[in-house]
Amino acid sequence: MLTTNEWREALLRRMLAAGDILAVLFGALSLGFLIGSNVNAFFWTIALAPVWVVLAKLLGLYDRDQRALRHLTIDEAPLLAGWAAAGSLGVMLFFRLPVPGSLAATSAAHLTLVTFVSAIVLRGTTRRLWRSITPPERTVLVGSGPEAEAFLRKVELFPEVHLEIVNVIAEMDIEAMRRGNGWWNTVDRIVVASAATDGSDIAQLIALGQEHHVRLSVIPLTRNLFGTAIQLSRIADLTVLEYRTWAIPRSTLFLKRILDIVLGLVALILLVPLFLLIALAIKLDSRGPVIYSQTRAGLGQRPFRILKFRTMVKDAEQQLEGLVPFDKLVEPMFKLKNDPRVTRVGHFLRRSSLDETPQLLNLLKGDMSLVGPRPEQFDLVERYKPEHLFRLSVKPGMTGPMQVNGRGSLTFHERLALEREYIENMSIFRDLRILAMTLGAVLSGRGTT
Repeated sequence: MLTTNEWREALLRRMLAAGDILAVLFGALSLGFLIGSNVNAFFWTIALAPVWVVLAKLLGLYDRDQRALRHLTIDEAPLLAGWAAAGSLGVMLFFRLPVPGSLAATSAAHLTLVTFVSAIVLRGTTRRLWRSITPPERTVLVGSGPEAEAFLRKVELFPEVHLEIVNVIAEMDIEAMRRGNGWWNTVDRIVVASAATDGSDIAQLIALGQEHHVRLSVIPLTRNLFGTAIQLSRIADLTVLEYRTWAIPRSTLFLKRILDIVLGLVALILLVPLFLLIALAIKLDSRGPVIYSQTRAGLGQRPFRILKFRTMVKDAEQQLEGLVPFDKLVEPMFKLKNDPRVTRVGHFLRRSSLDETPQLLNLLKGDMSLVGPRPEQFDLVERYKPEHLFRLSVKPGMTGPMQVNGRGSLTFHERLALEREYIENMSIFRDLRILAMTLGAVLSGRGTT
């Protein structure tokens, strides 16, 4: 008989496989439109759908969710791209479909692209549906320190973790946990964040977890010691934590700039008609300019004028002094819920993040990047402590780790931790990942102010 965890995971695997077959179907339909009356190509693409599922299984695409508390579809993008390309080439080459030679390469690329995009969308939708129809994992948290508090905060911020905290045990007591008072049969996962934990305790918990089919997660203590920019490696049986202490490669910064220019130009051209509609709506809604500019702190604390569509009343700057006493702020940040200065059109622009789109001009000028820490006002930057200034070591971004991990719901220290992790592990793929996640964050509206 399957345990709750096994049933839950088996259901997700089957749902993901069904989504992948549907993605192949979409690819086959689009291929049929591309090559017209070639029925064989369409038929074989559909008939070989089970082979696509086997290929996905071999790539581990059905076994990754259970390995992490928070697994996102976007993290599978490289594997899904390889899966779609391999499946498409298999259809076009190994089965020697009668596709005209001039269309063979185009057809394979077309099938790859449509299948890949469909799989990304369908897998994301499938995981959301799965969370809505399955109960969250009943979880016991062991610990009471800052790591335990941080874990509870992450469960609150990220519903995709799909956990329900049913009990919190302040201190580790293996014997008491072994007795369990019967709760072993009602719990799906144990999360340990206790200072009174050693290797022996973990070994015993692993054995108990295997005996009762309960998942085990351990939050490392002394988070500052572990840091964010680490990689786990091994020398034979010796585990080694590798810290990144070197500078960002110039080649990475160069490619990042190329990405900014190319995507920025494309986005600006596509959005021009929308800009005209937004400008008209702003003018009809309230008095004042369409574009609002403000001095912000950029790379190396250099000032630049950030551009935004105006979302507030004309005298918003003057009203801010009465709403937010900067000299009394506990942290160098502020957020106003139900800000009385925001206009009707402004509420929509802020919720959809369309007010930020004029920053494409800042991006092309070189003051900003597509991805990076959000630029802050000088009044707040002047209140930074030395350990906060790292966020000014790279160009500010139109979007960034904060925008896809809680947005306005984050505290200042949570923002800093996310931005430090991004800066210390900067890469082009990470930028593309954040850009893809930004769309989902904007559509969901979670964390907006």
